[in-house]
Amino acid sequence: MNKDNPLVYSTESGKIRQEAEPDRRQKSGGSGTLYIRREVKGRRGKTVTTISGLEDNPAAMLSLAADLKKLCGTGGTVKDEQIIIQGDLRQRIADFLKEKGYNIKFSGG
Repeated sequence: MNKDNPLVYSTESGKIRQEAEPDRRQKSGGSGTLYIRREVKGRRGKTVTTISGLEDNPAAMLSLAADLKKLCGTGGTVKDEQIIIQGDLRQRIADFLKEKGYNIKFSGG
């Protein structure tokens, strides 16, 4: 008996053993370009600046968020692979990120 295939008998028709399909989901981030956006929607009229397009490294995102919060003197958080900074501080954040060597694009309003 083959140890790789423990199936002895089956009345099922078609493929018995399913081949593992490769993960086809797109990974967000890693493109090398950071998108800076001003958002108000869903925040009770309060303006925030979001930075997306970062790599999937949570420690790097948290440290970058901490640096941005110190630079701007405001609060912020990391949620859903985005850095959220309170207030409309797009230009200050863009200048800081350009100094760090990131490619920047403004998106949205």
